[in-house]
Amino acid sequence: MDEERALYIVRAGEAGAIERVLRDYSDKHRATFKFESTDEDKRKKLCEGIFKVLLKDIPTTCQVSCLEVLRILSRDKKVLVPVTTKENMQILLRLAKLNESDDSLEKVSEFPVIVESLKCLCNIVFNSQMAQQLSLELNLAAKLCNLLRKCKDRKFINDIKCFDLRLLFVLSLLHTDIRSQLRYELQGLPLLTQILESAFSIKWTDEYESAIDRNGPPLSPQETDCAIEALKALFNVTVDSWKVHKEGDSHQFRVMAAVLRHCLLIVGPTEDKTEELHSNAVNLLSNVPVSCLDVLICPLTHEETAPEATMLDELPSDKTAEKETVLKNNTMVYNGMNMEAIHVLLSFMEKRIDKGSSYREGLTPVLSLLTECSRAHRNIRKFLKDQVLPPLRDVTNRPEVGSTVRNKLVRLMTHVDLGVKQIAAEFLFVLCKERVDSLLKYTGYGNAAGLLAARGLLAGGRGDNWYSEDEDTDTEEYKNAKPNINLITGHLEEPMPNPIDEMTEEQKEYEAMKLVNMLDKLSRRADVNDLHQDGG
Repeated sequence: MDEERALYIVRAGEAGAIERVLRDYSDKHRATFKFESTDEDKRKKLCEGIFKVLLKDIPTTCQVSCLEVLRILSRDKKVLVPVTTKENMQILLRLAKLNESDDSLEKVSEFPVIVESLKCLCNIVFNSQMAQQLSLELNLAAKLCNLLRKCKDRKFINDIKCFDLRLLFVLSLLHTDIRSQLRYELQGLPLLTQILESAFSIKWTDEYESAIDRNGPPLSPQETDCAIEALKALFNVTVDSWKVHKEGDSHQFRVMAAVLRHCLLIVGPTEDKTEELHSNAVNLLSNVPVSCLDVLICPLTHEETAPEATMLDELPSDKTAEKETVLKNNTMVYNGMNMEAIHVLLSFMEKRIDKGSSYREGLTPVLSLLTECSRAHRNIRKFLKDQVLPPLRDVTNRPEVGSTVRNKLVRLMTHVDLGVKQIAAEFLFVLCKERVDSLLKYTGYGNAAGLLAARGLLAGGRGDNWYSEDEDTDTEEYKNAKPNINLITGHLEEPMPNPIDEMTEEQKEYEAMKLVNMLDKLSRRADVNDLHQDGG
């Protein structure tokens, strides 16, 4: 009934009446995602009627109402089949200011029309294969990049940037050809990196270092959403970069990694938004060539080298860490390098472990990233070793029992998901410089057996990668306990009581004679078997 009334007004009414009836329809169906099949034909005709209205010279408010209803109707894939034509797509491109002839974004009154047009295009392209083909024909990716360039430094049009980026993400998700076009022809990597810089308001202090305002406000919801969409689009653009990047691209990847480092050190408007932001940053960092991830750590700035510093071994005794790691003005430092970003990644990993679900999607990306960083960059590996596998002191509990990061990772080594347990074991193995004896010290043989069997290292040895030869130092507590540590379980076991100590002299004599008789029987049986063999 709603569609029939709206269709009648759209076909015969004037702009004011059309705006009113479509606004009513939009308000009523704003949260509708499933539609009755009985009204499908009416919805198709309503879509066609709206496109005809959009061709006319109508007020901006009426255009917005038309586009809002079109966006709602475009959630139904069946409705899109007859209305997804080149002419209708071009109407939306014109309204979204995606034509090359539109040189600027000066009229603020047009912004709602641009945003609604982009929203419609997102739905239509995602739900219609015909629209996806027309997007290639109309070179939609290039038009979207052109619009981004117009608004990349504008602070008050985040909604336009956000839905432009979302449409770029959808296109690059559905078409591998568009990924290549974005990467090379349209220079999507520097463009999208600049969008991130703008969203984060980055001020560079060096080639790959940005200023962090620790007392500044969190990102606004609009800036956070815009940054998340840019991260997702960049992920598609760079999805194969770790395999095929050229030497000349290293600078651009390092700039992007530096922007992502900045991203990890800031917060969004809510805890959930911060986690989503950091999660997308982790996914994108996984695409960066590992040789370019050195910018995640950087030498201390002048402010960070101020005298105020606390050695971690001067903190309470439960804070176990090596002397090389210090806190300077609330900055995590190792060997004179700022390790804040790596510490954020480690905390993010621990939060994902604590969630206890969706390990493959939520945990493996950050574990893989930390593993590759540790394998390629010595300072990162040594810092993570300090944090995850500090020198052993108390070995009375099994390695998998407890609440430390080490305990949590060791528990994952026997997880039912093969991929999860493999990457958890690999991470710990790399922190141990791929030395079997070092790994067993922290995990026990039972927990490490799967990794060692897969690597052919059950008999000991080390992996294929080369690491520095600096030796681990054992604590006095560990050295004293080592002779009594069970190598299978990896923890200290109380010596088993000697049953003979509690026997009387008569019981000892009885057990001794029993043992002699058993040995005599075994000897006689062996002699009989030898006679039979000689006779044969």
